[in-house]
Amino acid sequence: MTRVLLFNPRSAKYKPRIPNSILSIASAIEGLYDYVIVDGNLEQDPWQKIHRYLSEGNFGYVGITSMPGPQLKQAIPYSKKIRELFPEMKIIWGGYFPSNQPKVVLNSGFVDFIINGPGERSFPALLDALENNKPFELIRNLIYKREDQIIKSPKDELYELDELPGLPYDKLDQFYSLKKYLGKTYLGSRTIAYHSSMGCPFKCSFCAVVPIYNARWKGKSAQLIYNDIKYLKQNYGGNAIEFHDNNFFVSEKRTVEFAKLIRPEKMVWWGEGRIDTIDKYSDESLALMRESGCQMIFFGAETGNDEVLKKMDKGGTQTAAEIRSFAARMAKFDIIPEYSFVLGTPGDSPEQVMKQIDQDIAFIKEIKTINPRTEIIIYVYSPVPTEGSDMYNKVLESGFHFPEKLEDWISPQWENFDLRKNPLTPWLTPEMINKIKDFETVLNGYYPTVSDVRLTGLKRKVLRTVSSIRYKTGFFWKPYELRALQVLWKYRQPEIEGF
Repeated sequence: MTRVLLFNPRSAKYKPRIPNSILSIASAIEGLYDYVIVDGNLEQDPWQKIHRYLSEGNFGYVGITSMPGPQLKQAIPYSKKIRELFPEMKIIWGGYFPSNQPKVVLNSGFVDFIINGPGERSFPALLDALENNKPFELIRNLIYKREDQIIKSPKDELYELDELPGLPYDKLDQFYSLKKYLGKTYLGSRTIAYHSSMGCPFKCSFCAVVPIYNARWKGKSAQLIYNDIKYLKQNYGGNAIEFHDNNFFVSEKRTVEFAKLIRPEKMVWWGEGRIDTIDKYSDESLALMRESGCQMIFFGAETGNDEVLKKMDKGGTQTAAEIRSFAARMAKFDIIPEYSFVLGTPGDSPEQVMKQIDQDIAFIKEIKTINPRTEIIIYVYSPVPTEGSDMYNKVLESGFHFPEKLEDWISPQWENFDLRKNPLTPWLTPEMINKIKDFETVLNGYYPTVSDVRLTGLKRKVLRTVSSIRYKTGFFWKPYELRALQVLWKYRQPEIEGF
């Protein structure tokens, strides 16, 4: 039987989390193909293990998942080495990066196919076609190269998640002790990473999900989510949950059902949602969510400028006024809103861009006044290739372009681009970038994130005292003293390191 190697590249400073994307593919080929899993997050030298496996023979396929950013640092060079040492091996990539950048990936010469979105059907269908010399052109959710053309097959309908096979947690446990994935976070001492839905019903122009799912969403039922969580709690000691859905809270009915089921388990949980969606939830639903253990929710606030929100194609009804009022509403239910802001969007002139940055900084400070417990996450705008988006058209007009060679994506500047820290965008000057970073440093000093479990009360007090004058006067320029303390105490940035 031809064997398959499934590889999850290392995610830089992130703690090991259950590799749901790899497990979903494993579940789809369970019983059809023998497979092994290599997790870069739990290996000192992942290449050594990959090379040993492939040298054993009988392997015909390597599946690699890759998000933009740190995972590329292993996905790219390892794929290149596999192609050089095992030229007959078919290399198949999945994840947001290859789906959004198919041309540069396939032109590299060491990736054969891209799974464009969910792969539970397309991946085994592709293996069957390649194994049995069948045509693969009609397989959905596939991107490949024919001569000099990049071919995208039609998108499949989103799968009914309840009908898919369960994730093979027991099989993962044979390769790596599953308890190693349930690490200590702000939420709990053994935090479960779980993905309960596909896609998002909105089309924000800066979001990497949009080109893949095109405003579609499917969620697993509350009962099946609960069954999985209960299994991981009973068998591996899980006591908290991070939902890694792009939008967990699309359905109030599903959220309420899950809250009722999970409430007796006394587990803290976190997820991502939209302000204008959850603001429509009843007070009873919000109270139940908090009672069931929902302690914090991540929201894309983006900006306090309604015109920019429209340019971002946020969809829905979100406005600056709602962002303010919702922060206050969350305080009533003791749920911490984690607001992310995207600063440095393109404008008609440098003066306009700088003015918008200043307005967003003032708006963030206003939100902290309304609800001081609001967690603030700051990103610098980085483009996503969203066809038809006015904002992306503006990006192209500025002269910006993505790397044309795959290896260039693992240069330091492009890694920072993917983390939305150094965008390499023509309309942002060094002065603008410095202002955003300096404000972020001062903000994190005056309001240290609650999710950094290593910061003692004394350290928080020192940070707040040292940053107080800067924060209150707006003098953010070169806060070296705060940066030194944050480096000394290894201050955790949730937007880069998670919980």
